Amino acid sequence: MVEVAYRDIVASGVRVRVSERGEGPPVVLLHDVLFDHSTWNATAQSLAQSHHVVAPDLPGFGESEKPPPSRFPYTVDAFTEALADLYAGLGLGRAALVGHGLGGAVALTLAARHAELVSRLVLIDTPCYATPLTLEQRVAGLPLLGGLVFKQLFNRVSFRTFFRSRLLSRGAPTKALDRIDYYYDQFNSPAARGSALATLRATSDTRNIVARTSRVRSPTLVLWGRQDRLVPAALGQRLSKEIHGAGFELVDAGHTPQEEQPERTAQAISSFLA
Repeated sequence: MVEVAYRDIVASGVRVRVSERGEGPPVVLLHDVLFDHSTWNATAQSLAQSHHVVAPDLPGFGESEKPPPSRFPYTVDAFTEALADLYAGLGLGRAALVGHGLGGAVALTLAARHAELVSRLVLIDTPCYATPLTLEQRVAGLPLLGGLVFKQLFNRVSFRTFFRSRLLSRGAPTKALDRIDYYYDQFNSPAARGSALATLRATSDTRNIVARTSRVRSPTLVLWGRQDRLVPAALGQRLSKEIHGAGFELVDAGHTPQEEQPERTAQAISSFLA
């Protein structure tokens, strides 16, 4: 096991918790909504055999500060600028960048805006194209009722149901199912619920992300869960065709390959980075 170190960095005026492990070329791992840096733990251990692995909690998630939307807008652009600040705070320079879900949208945007910071890019089950909204997304978008339901009535049972029906594959391993309660506990505070709700509302329109795909010039791998029920694999294949020279690989998983198949995910990333 490679030892993990933690520190706090101020990015865009927000305190961000960062985990670091390993030595070598830097690789940054970005998580999705409702997750935190720990979603990468198993994958990061493998990557840390040959890389300096940096996995932050995005603003509003995990152990990072959870400011109100009046101070941090929770848009993809806001997360991207916070990430650029994080690069500077850590003195990373140029690094490989891996993003899952929302983290993928942020990674893609950074690569399009600041190509000098991204040596290689891996996008995992990244929402770029319009898909039918889930019930949870539709409820979150309601001005008053959405806030009430999401902040007060979205309980442990609802959370488990959402993960099992939308994020995990039908044959998800027990270890992935066991993680659901951990993520619920991280989510179940007024500040965390507020940050998640603000993020879902601010990132629902993906048109700006689609517009940036043609500007990505970093060598790119699009990695997707074959059984993703939230963002179908066909959209991942489409994304790979719209990014110049991008590769495309499928993993036998749902929306969260790093949770269901961490070693396979690490292998795909390592091979691409090599």
